[in-house]
Amino acid sequence: MVLATETTQFHVLAVDDSNIDRKLIERLLKTSSYQVTAVDSGSKALEFLGLNNNDSNNEDDQERSSNSASVSSDDDQNHQEVEVNLIITDYCMPGMTGYDLLKKIKGSSSFKDIPVVIMSSENIPSRINRCLEDGAEEFFLKPVQLSDVNKLKPHLMRGRSKEIQPNMNKRKGMEEINSPDRTRTRYNELEVV
Repeated sequence: MVLATETTQFHVLAVDDSNIDRKLIERLLKTSSYQVTAVDSGSKALEFLGLNNNDSNNEDDQERSSNSASVSSDDDQNHQEVEVNLIITDYCMPGMTGYDLLKKIKGSSSFKDIPVVIMSSENIPSRINRCLEDGAEEFFLKPVQLSDVNKLKPHLMRGRSKEIQPNMNKRKGMEEINSPDRTRTRYNELEVV
């Protein structure tokens, strides 16, 4: 069984329209050894993920692997695949709110399993509950602190195990089907009438 080790670097997509808040979250994430891509709007986050002009039921979205969190960066001339393990977004942004971004991510067949964390400087319980009920893993109050960033690791590890687990179950299932012991046991359990 392949386990994620401490040397594995997780990639976080940070979304915030405030330059100061974006730099703060980027610094906290990098201090915690995360690879970070920071963008200043929900639409740029969707563009980075390749969801900018796609409807969540679009055939292009359906063709992407549902367990894959890989995206191609158009800025990279080699079109290198980039894996996003978590998205952390501000709630209040012009154009598209963090809640709108959350709904687009969770409505996508390709990216619905990526953990999403919402941040806000406003402590509004109904907003917090709505985000958590609609799929956000956490809701952090700003300013985000290192103790908040430390809460991300379990979500990242759970996301990583979801990627590994289906392959392990598939392999185990094939081994059981092809196992002579399984066939023998099955016939030994039959009763002759």
